[in-house]
Amino acid sequence: MMGIAALWISLLLIGGGVALDRVLSDAITRNFDDGMNYVLTAMIAAAEIGPEGEVLFNRELADQRFLEPNSGLYYQVSAKGHEDWRSRSLWDRALKVPEEHRDRHLHVYDSKQFPGEDLRIMERTVVLPGSDSRWLFMVGQARSGLDAQIKTLRATLFQSFAMLALGLFVLATLQTFYGLRPLRKVRQEIVRMRDGQKSRLTEPMPAEVLPMVEELNALLAHNERQAEEARTHAGNLAHALKTPLTVIMNAATAQSPDLGEAVIREATTMRRQVDHHLARARAVGRRGAAQSRAEVWASLTAVERAVQRLYPHTRVDMDGDREAAVRVERQDLDEMLGNLIENAAKYGGGSVFATVKRAGDMVEILVEDDGMGIPLEERVRIFDRGVRLDSGKPGTGLGLAIVRDVAEIYGGSVLLEESEDLGGLLARLRLPAA
Repeated sequence: MMGIAALWISLLLIGGGVALDRVLSDAITRNFDDGMNYVLTAMIAAAEIGPEGEVLFNRELADQRFLEPNSGLYYQVSAKGHEDWRSRSLWDRALKVPEEHRDRHLHVYDSKQFPGEDLRIMERTVVLPGSDSRWLFMVGQARSGLDAQIKTLRATLFQSFAMLALGLFVLATLQTFYGLRPLRKVRQEIVRMRDGQKSRLTEPMPAEVLPMVEELNALLAHNERQAEEARTHAGNLAHALKTPLTVIMNAATAQSPDLGEAVIREATTMRRQVDHHLARARAVGRRGAAQSRAEVWASLTAVERAVQRLYPHTRVDMDGDREAAVRVERQDLDEMLGNLIENAAKYGGGSVFATVKRAGDMVEILVEDDGMGIPLEERVRIFDRGVRLDSGKPGTGLGLAIVRDVAEIYGGSVLLEESEDLGGLLARLRLPAA
């Protein structure tokens, strides 16, 4: 930032300095030329033809430098066939008469015809009354005074612009230093959090940095929640596996005759627990993805085809909003809908109806069946892991528990109600709309 500011300031000041130098140098040069033009005009106004055809001044020029040899201010009047009339300041020198200027326009140019003395020359060709000759009036002045003024001007401009550039550089440096100071404070706060001194960024911050600090604090809170959920899941899994392992160890220690059956039974229990916690872990890991989005109708269609192959005698009908989408990973949505529709097909009477509708900022998916339903007092307990009301049909008792846990991870919910149309169970799954 400071390098870019220094480069930009330098370019602007150089460009401005060059432009200002040209303007002021031209103004000084015009003022210098105006003084010469005044003298040239006075010479022409005072000129007249003498008795022998020479040029005379009817009054003396006011500037005394014309009388001092090598004073730096000179004049000369020339014409073809006539002797040059020169100022005394030229002494034994003469101004060169240009061959290319034969018009009556005013001409101004620089000349180096005198060694060690650069001249600024102004000339004009006129025809005087009483003479047929074209007289060339010339005024020459040393450029030393003009060059000294321009040099003083440029030195002043350079010093002023150098001081201005230094001041702007210092200002840009201070602005950058103090402007980025809140970021250094954020870094220091993060160092303190890494050292365990604090858990959040609590220092007051400017309005420009505050949104970043708020997002950082939200990210820290999100990570803490995920870490806590991971610890909880690990603890639950360890607790769930502890009892089956104890049963297996006791049976093995006692050399129980039904050891094989006990191992199979308890291993099946452990596998159910592992599957359940893996499903939760996958959902938690995918929950933070900003691009989580799933089309409900596409997921329902895929689940319906799978359920029809498992239960060919069950009819699954669907209706509702075909454009609805939820902020859930497609795999998790398939798993939740698969559990609900499979349960409806397994325990129903052969008819399943799924409805999709919007409810504010949520999407509701209703899965109904024509089975026996679930008593009101059992609708809460059925969500517990391993609980099965009908043990005569195959299953693990984890389907509804997985649906509830995954839905809650995404900010949704699942409720069990009585179906008014089919008379069986109605599962109401609510998920955030995308």
